[in-house]
Amino acid sequence: MFDLTRLRLFRELARRGTMTAVAEAFGMTSSAVSQHLATLERESGMRLLERVGRGVQLTPEGMRLAAHAEAILRTVELAELDLRSAAAPGGSLAIATFSTYARWRLLPAIARLRQRVPDLRVVIHELEPADSIAAVRRGDCQLAVSFTYSLAPRAIDEELMVLPVADEPIVLALPPAWRRQRGALDLRKLADAEWIVGSRGADDVQLAERACALAGFVPRITHRVDDYGLMLDMVAEGFGVGFVPELALGTAKTKVAVRAPQQMTLRRQIQVVTRAGLAASPLLRALLDELRRRRRLG
Repeated sequence: MFDLTRLRLFRELARRGTMTAVAEAFGMTSSAVSQHLATLERESGMRLLERVGRGVQLTPEGMRLAAHAEAILRTVELAELDLRSAAAPGGSLAIATFSTYARWRLLPAIARLRQRVPDLRVVIHELEPADSIAAVRRGDCQLAVSFTYSLAPRAIDEELMVLPVADEPIVLALPPAWRRQRGALDLRKLADAEWIVGSRGADDVQLAERACALAGFVPRITHRVDDYGLMLDMVAEGFGVGFVPELALGTAKTKVAVRAPQQMTLRRQIQVVTRAGLAASPLLRALLDELRRRRRLG
């Protein structure tokens, strides 16, 4: 019988291509990963990997096992979720998400769902979108609440299911002096401004660079901060300008000027990412309904 941990490691190797990448994804040493996969080969009685230069690649038998591993692990994950729901009326969900959405949308949705399912247990992991999707791939979380920008789309593995939740505008945050101007703003007026972008993911940088490129200039990125509240406070104090999702405006302590860019319409799509086998879970569907209901209410 195959060990599920070894199957997960093998599935990740099929996706990532190197022992080092698998070790980093699972918080293990490369040696430990190699030992697990050597044991998996002995259990299967077949040669699953072959050396190619400094790396490895799957043999034809290895590719067949990788396909089976995906199906096996998907079935196991669905069974675990179903049994947890049967054992406890509320069931449980492990959710990876980002902080602004968790504060303003996810927590209220969970509170409403608990009125219908009092024994619901939710574990929340605050992660950047790329890390949250990786957590779903590894099986650490059942779902990830992620986002993608209209000018910086994010590629997601085919075996994962993407369920749209909401769509919101991206606006320009400007120092208060800009309040005197009305209507959409020509981005070219900000060609000499200092720009503030996110400090973690590359998405915020790509958004600023691509939007400004469409307006004909390269943004002078000066500040990199992780927290939208801090960013908006910096904008209010004249440190620079930046793009923010409409949802993030609620984190500002001081009012800033808000304008839409004249040259384009920018959007942020909020989405739930999960495994295909879990997408039909009644508990996940109920939470998704609550998240979408909040969108309809505005």
